[in-house]
Amino acid sequence: MDFIRTREDRNNLYGNVDLTPRPTSESETLLAVSMEIEHANNSGYVHGGTIMRLVDTAAGIAAVKHARRRVVTATMDEMSFLAPVYIGDLLTVRARVNDAHHSSMEISVRVDVERIPSGEKLHVASAHLVYVGLDRDGRPAEVAKVIAETEEERRRQAEARVRREQRLLRKRALAEALPNGQ
Repeated sequence: MDFIRTREDRNNLYGNVDLTPRPTSESETLLAVSMEIEHANNSGYVHGGTIMRLVDTAAGIAAVKHARRRVVTATMDEMSFLAPVYIGDLLTVRARVNDAHHSSMEISVRVDVERIPSGEKLHVASAHLVYVGLDRDGRPAEVAKVIAETEEERRRQAEARVRREQRLLRKRALAEALPNGQ
């Protein structure tokens, strides 16, 4: 069964990682899923957790496409649900890397629905996730830098850097608030 890989085989796929800076467009990922009964609660609304899982999946794919190595979710910024999603809706999840640092990357994700058959389209959620590239031993590893080619991409990259600084400040403040910096 050649399609089943061992851990060693998977690790070898990411052996020689190319760290050449890449355009953010190379990481673009789009998932489209028709919401069905197994995605919903008893009221007919799609579970927020179902949407969050798809957000994490799309962001993870974008992160791997950019880093070209194994990655792990480090954090998800606040995610607000702006409109309900129902059984029968076509959910689309778009993800792309905004910026990368030594081993971390920020990925933005936008979730939209199309109400079928009316064709009404709604933005239902957005989030920013941070992923960390991993080496063979599961330790943080260097990832390629991001090339922002358009004005919108430069704006997104600048905003990502502000969010990163806010995350780092929050992390330091929390460490200082705990006894022994736990």
